[in-house]
Amino acid sequence: MSEENHYRKLERMYVHARCNEYYAPHITVTKGTAEVIVPVKADFFHAAHAVHGSVYFKMLDDAGFFAANSLVLDYLVLTTSFTLYFLKPITSGELRATGKVVHSSKRLYISECSLCNSENMEIARGSGTFIQSVIKLTPEIGYI
Repeated sequence: MSEENHYRKLERMYVHARCNEYYAPHITVTKGTAEVIVPVKADFFHAAHAVHGSVYFKMLDDAGFFAANSLVLDYLVLTTSFTLYFLKPITSGELRATGKVVHSSKRLYISECSLCNSENMEIARGSGTFIQSVIKLTPEIGYI
């Protein structure tokens, strides 16, 4: 299988995950990188009327995860840890998370991630570690 085919299968797997029906994301995967875009919805707001940190985490983790999994052609990776820094609140527009693998070894990957608003201002930053699992990338998990 070509790398391009692998990236498109990862994108389809992500978009068709049941939890993403709610977020309505768009994802682009390339070698060692991923970008996730989600429109801001008032449903994401906490009591202070800004997007809840759980959405920040989901987007950063997803971008870092798929950047790492772009380098693994046959197995799913899993998040083992993630550090997140909140920089600014967001109340409208869209969220754009980018992840880039900055280290890889036989089974361990580290991604640096950034979350920006519609004006390309960074509103959060994070880094995650991901490890190759024993779960095969198959149609049964949406890898089609």
